[in-house]
Amino acid sequence: MSQVCLQTSPINGTGVFAVVDIPAGAPVLKIDDARVVTSDNPLRPEADEYERHCDYLAGGTVVLMQLPERHINHSCDPNTFVKTLNGNRYVFALRAIAANEEITYDYCINGYGDTLWECHCGSARCRKLIHSDFFHLPPALQLEYLPLLDSWYVEEYWGKVEALLNLASEP
Repeated sequence: MSQVCLQTSPINGTGVFAVVDIPAGAPVLKIDDARVVTSDNPLRPEADEYERHCDYLAGGTVVLMQLPERHINHSCDPNTFVKTLNGNRYVFALRAIAANEEITYDYCINGYGDTLWECHCGSARCRKLIHSDFFHLPPALQLEYLPLLDSWYVEEYWGKVEALLNLASEP
């Protein structure tokens, strides 16, 4: 966590902020996926909203987000993305990130499901109403984000990814 710290976010609640300048393509942090949520290891019933912040991965695996990654806010103009390398997930800088800048990613990248929420990211690209599923993004944005999809996501949704690639190759 030496590259990032937690601070009050203008987007929502607590956010993750760069402590130092981070170059494009550099790893920002390693995500701790150690706490897998199962019927034998459920979330605590009395847990508050931050103790229930989960991420949904390959094969329906659900992990409880840990600090600091549970505080990375959504943005419609993100500066990071998540990729799995050698079985570990990392947050990588999509572009250069200045010290004191909030770390954000678009929750729809690698996203599925039918969750809807109002976005308050404030970016010029803000979509206002967000649908959690990647394939509900505008087609041009899907194509822009295509290289950022994690390999497990491409494998699980290959039929839809293939259709997107076919759309991209049409004249």
